[in-house]
Formats: sequence, structure tokens, C-alpha cells
Amino acid sequence: MANLKSAKKRVHVNNKKRISNVRFKSDARTQIKHVENLIEANEKDKAKDALEKANQKIDKAIQKGAIHRNNGNRHKARLSKKVNSL
Repeated sequence: MANLKSAKKRVHVNNKKRISNVRFKSDARTQIKHVENLIEANEKDKAKDALEKANQKIDKAIQKGAIHRNNGNRHKARLSKKVNSL
């Protein structure tokens, strides 16, 4: 365990940020899986609506720093390509 006051604070802050990042990443992954399930079911209209929501969740994760910008953009591009190919 950390001895210095500043080191203890860093541990505390890092834990809070980790929990926050896990939440944003989890939300984004859940929405991505939801879109992919709709794509497999060939439900184009529902997939387009779900894609918009997934893009919002991915953008929020990027904004909060939970995932890198290029990673999020890659996910959005791949999902869009799959939905448009229906």
C-alpha cells in the first residue's frame, strides 16, 4: 500500500476512473452486440436505430477517454458497413 498522502490519493482517483471507464466501455460493447444481433436477424430498420444509439455510446466513451478515438471510429465504421450491406 502507498505511504505518501499523494500516492494514496492517486490510488483512490485511479480506482474511481477505472470504474468509470469500465462502465462506458461496457455500455458501448453492449450496444455493439445489440446491433450485431439485429444484423444477423436481418432487421434493417431496427438495426439502423440501434446503430445510432451505439454510435452515441461509442462517442461518449471516446469523449470520456475510456477508449481511443481511432478505436471508436473503427468500431463505428465497421458497424455502419455491416448495416448498410443489409
